[in-house]
Amino acid sequence: MNTKEILDLALQLAGMAEVPGDTGILVEGENIKRVLIGVDMGTAEILLARQLGVDLVIGHHPVGGTTRSQFPEVMKRQYDKMIEAGLPINRAQKALAKKIGQVERAGHAGNYDQAWSAARLLNMPFMGIHSPTDVLAERAVEAKLEEALKDKPRATLQDILDALNEMPEYQKTLSKPVIRVGSAGDFAGKPVVIMAGGTNGGVDVIKAYFDAGIGTTVSMHMPEDVITAVKEQNIGNIVVAGHMASDSIGLNVFIKALQERGLEVIRMSGIIDPS
Repeated sequence: MNTKEILDLALQLAGMAEVPGDTGILVEGENIKRVLIGVDMGTAEILLARQLGVDLVIGHHPVGGTTRSQFPEVMKRQYDKMIEAGLPINRAQKALAKKIGQVERAGHAGNYDQAWSAARLLNMPFMGIHSPTDVLAERAVEAKLEEALKDKPRATLQDILDALNEMPEYQKTLSKPVIRVGSAGDFAGKPVVIMAGGTNGGVDVIKAYFDAGIGTTVSMHMPEDVITAVKEQNIGNIVVAGHMASDSIGLNVFIKALQERGLEVIRMSGIIDPS
């Protein structure tokens, strides 16, 4: 396979017609047989790849170039998620605007060329796959919770934890799913899984979900200011499933597809092997 075919495979699995801004090929490659893939991949991992004799490095979190500079645009995917939860589109846009601005300003000051230039100098094929595998993770967790809670109109937060902990990646992680706001016996209400769309939308977005009738958010991670605000306002529950394990769920779907096409894949840097 080549890097274009690998990118197209990720998009196909996620049902995406276009390449999202946080995903792309930074250094092209052909005749790829061995892949080194991890959640966070930088210069050190590119050097390790050369030592291991692999043909391609894939990072999950935006690794450089346009996969970092266009990152704020990817966050607008969250509009669709909020609309599904019952928010009007204008409310969704206003709720997300503050966080998009913060992310854009932070990214503008960042170094988008560090790992990218290392890959170019070493002539190491290099690419980033972020949103497609986050979509795969979100869908998998949604399906798991839907199945586990369908006959439990008074499901509790403990029921959510129990369902998550049946998934191999959550079983094996060192950072288990936890309740950040609420208690195990609290009613979950209507849950929403928020794992795709770049990053968390911030206090305004989470509050908007609760205002729309969501009882519990289930996400990969949640910043402290959001946790504090939700506790103070006493408006809903927050379950944090865990970052590396949640990323691994989507990445493992992608890895399996690569392996089925004959590629050897080496996991590292946060990816939990479910086998």
